[in-house]
Amino acid sequence: MNIGPVSTDGKPAGPFDHDRAAAAVRELLIAIGEDPDREGLRDTPARVARAYEELTGGLRKTAEDVLTTTFDLGHDEMVLVRDIELWSMCEHHLVPFTGVAHVGYIPAESGKITGLSKLARLVDVYAKRPQVQERLTTQIADSLMEILDARGVIVVIEAEHLCMTMRGVRKAGARTITSAVRGIMHNAATRSEAMALINAAHR
Repeated sequence: MNIGPVSTDGKPAGPFDHDRAAAAVRELLIAIGEDPDREGLRDTPARVARAYEELTGGLRKTAEDVLTTTFDLGHDEMVLVRDIELWSMCEHHLVPFTGVAHVGYIPAESGKITGLSKLARLVDVYAKRPQVQERLTTQIADSLMEILDARGVIVVIEAEHLCMTMRGVRKAGARTITSAVRGIMHNAATRSEAMALINAAHR
């Protein structure tokens, strides 16, 4: 698995081209029948370009960038961070989807763990790019297994997709839930423990 600075399809990610992005936004405004030179839109192409640079920042980061700090504490029990807020961008319509990620892992036998904030940053690496929720879920899980040498990982993402809210079926409030389970998290008892911790807030 390639977990370096790559685009979502695994090819090397290029630098963000602000001028090209702004020019494309200007052309889009013309295409929808707007005047990009009117007062309210004059600075919009540059603003949108800056926004997209931030919203796709995960393309220019790596999982290793955020998981470099580890601690050998001899801890061999489950670590789980629940309700990590995420924003991503549907790669089919380029509109947002937003929700929460629950990320848990069982450390390697050496007891190597990472900082709790690093799990949230890892979510951002893969969320801040054109994405689909299913792939986002598996990329987070696979990175934890490979970089931390975790014995088990569980990732559950709950998200609302604006491509279903703003257009198409227009079902506001519908949430999509995806999960990825790796290693000893396939054990029924271990997985049940993780799901009980994840669902505790909803009781």
